[in-house]
Amino acid sequence: MIGLTWMNRDDLQSLAQIRLDEAKILLDSRMYNGAYYLCGYVVECALKACIAKNTHEYDFPPDRRTIDAIYSHKLEGLLKAAGLEVQFNNDKKIDEELKLLWQIVSTWTESSRYEKWSEQKARDLYDAITDPSHGVLQWITKYW
Repeated sequence: MIGLTWMNRDDLQSLAQIRLDEAKILLDSRMYNGAYYLCGYVVECALKACIAKNTHEYDFPPDRRTIDAIYSHKLEGLLKAAGLEVQFNNDKKIDEELKLLWQIVSTWTESSRYEKWSEQKARDLYDAITDPSHGVLQWITKYW
């Protein structure tokens, strides 16, 4: 088993795809709670792959606040830690659909695992991530 401290960018990209595949299987199996939860982890892993891309060998670790942001499940914080916040805000101004899809995605939290999710909420989150033209994952993969 690979712990996050030993994962690299390729591992995180692969894990994002694995979680996406698992979420789809759960959706198709009408297991909406697990599907919803895993969809959030797709975005988390993708953003952490972007962070890993910006990490240079032999660099000293950043300050404590940056480390806390990286070792987090908060999508807004990970977007910022990846250095993508300004670009994302600019792109949301141009792409209204991306903005709307992010609003769906950004409601996910790690504590989502303690809640029950309807089929509609799970499908909405999955679609917000996977939309081929405006999806959040499609946007993130341009930078990972």
